[in-house]
Amino acid sequence: MKTRSVVIHTGERFEVPQGIQRIDHRSTHGWQLRYAGTRLYSDGSNGARASLESAKKELARRIATLPAPARLQRQPSGNKSNDLPVGISGPVVRQRPGSHTMDSSLSVSLPRYGQTPLRRSVFIGTQNTYTAERYLEALAKAITMRSEAELAYQRAATKAKRAAAREVLTAAAPRARGKR
Repeated sequence: MKTRSVVIHTGERFEVPQGIQRIDHRSTHGWQLRYAGTRLYSDGSNGARASLESAKKELARRIATLPAPARLQRQPSGNKSNDLPVGISGPVVRQRPGSHTMDSSLSVSLPRYGQTPLRRSVFIGTQNTYTAERYLEALAKAITMRSEAELAYQRAATKAKRAAAREVLTAAAPRARGKR
């Protein structure tokens, strides 16, 4: 998890983890948590250091209990010309070299966290064996493959987010530095 140095209106400097923003506007001074919703931790009478610690504790709790935000596409794009789910396209019809019959398959994009997605084909049938039932069976298989890959992606993203957060959020409490 990334951190950055933030200088607040009093001149104090803090190391702030990703997911927490500083709000200094007119009479509002505090730290805003932005992870699975927002919450403002006002400096109030306890000061910026105490409010930042409260925000960091809540950030750690949310990261430990909630799945990491995934950047997977959840809805088909508006330009998609068929009603297939996200990550599935086709049917692709082709004739392999040396073959006299055409075959069709669905193409499935399998996301992998931190890696490029895999592309897999799910065979439907040849021009002689293609049926609506075989298409529906292949579609069900493709949907299952995509769902399992999305679940694995989500687990890996959550695991990585929690590991990165442990390093940053369990580090020594930030020390305010002198005014600059």
